[in-house]
Amino acid sequence: MKSLILLLCLAQLWGCHSAPHGPELTFRRLNCDDPETEQAAQAAVDYINSHLLQGYKHTLNQIDKVKVWPRRPFGEIFELEIDTLETTCHVLDPTPLANCSVRQLVEHAVEGDCDLRILKQDGKFSVTFAKCDSSPDSAEDVRKVCPDCPLLAPLNDSRVVHAVEAALAAFNAQSNGSYFQLVEISRAQLVPLPVSTRVEFAVAATDCVAKEVTDPAKCNLLAEKQYGFCKATITEKLGQEEVAVTCTLFQTQPVVPQPQTDGTDAIASTSAPVDPPASVSPPASPPAASLVVGPMVVATHRRPPLHRAHYDLRHAFSGVASVESASGEMFHWGKSPPVAQPGVAGPAGPVVPPCPGRIRYFKV
Repeated sequence: MKSLILLLCLAQLWGCHSAPHGPELTFRRLNCDDPETEQAAQAAVDYINSHLLQGYKHTLNQIDKVKVWPRRPFGEIFELEIDTLETTCHVLDPTPLANCSVRQLVEHAVEGDCDLRILKQDGKFSVTFAKCDSSPDSAEDVRKVCPDCPLLAPLNDSRVVHAVEAALAAFNAQSNGSYFQLVEISRAQLVPLPVSTRVEFAVAATDCVAKEVTDPAKCNLLAEKQYGFCKATITEKLGQEEVAVTCTLFQTQPVVPQPQTDGTDAIASTSAPVDPPASVSPPASPPAASLVVGPMVVATHRRPPLHRAHYDLRHAFSGVASVESASGEMFHWGKSPPVAQPGVAGPAGPVVPPCPGRIRYFKV
């Protein structure tokens, strides 16, 4: 009898532990190419570019995975994995992302890989967590497409640093306006034939006049920042160097007491020729990235990262924590509870096509 009572107690105790303590959260699975998924992904790309302080803007190439979780008491959380590609627009360039060209494979493309959580509430998307990294295409893959194309070179290579210094000196020598200082070396390639070095770099105007500079160390960046982006090729010919450099200056940016993250006060413009700079009015709907990256870029290191050939996206989000983690909500990321698919009444219902979604440009 005692054994029976003990068995019943154990059964009740087991039932208490196994019973669910609350409603089980389920996610709904969307098609990676669903318009709603693409809206979330575009919000993610905008967020990524608004946080970049160095290098080039990225654009969406492919949506790898998507899960949509309910968020209490309102809204939903989109859990996304996306692939991006580097464009030819520098982060300081106010050109809208839609007008930026994707860096091609023959130019040694760079791919980004990002995991994000995006809150959708009242029809608006906002990123609550972001983790990214990026890497150039492999040398083997580049050689398959173009055997003679140059690869990315380390940004701190002595030949690269020399090429940038020579190009910037040539640019300032030809300028009738401000003396420009180097902000960053953005990209470099060593070309075997003809022996030359291709570089791309960002510059900023100072309070010195280019024709009158005697000590560049005494020149200070302007309060109203004006940035530019340069491309140059230094070619070796018969023991001498031939310097070819072209720069594009962007409209000056007014002094902003404190950078805003919502992009409501963003200032941008189309680019103007270098010499002399043209006066350009800002567009009616400027890109939000201009305000975020412009005033902040002066705080970045001018020296190229050691032996790196590009600016890794992972450094744009180091230390970024999830906003949802402080909300008191219970999300068990990584687990896979029963899937709630929209419009599915039972096993015979329609099946959402699997991810990943379409490739917009090319696979790296």
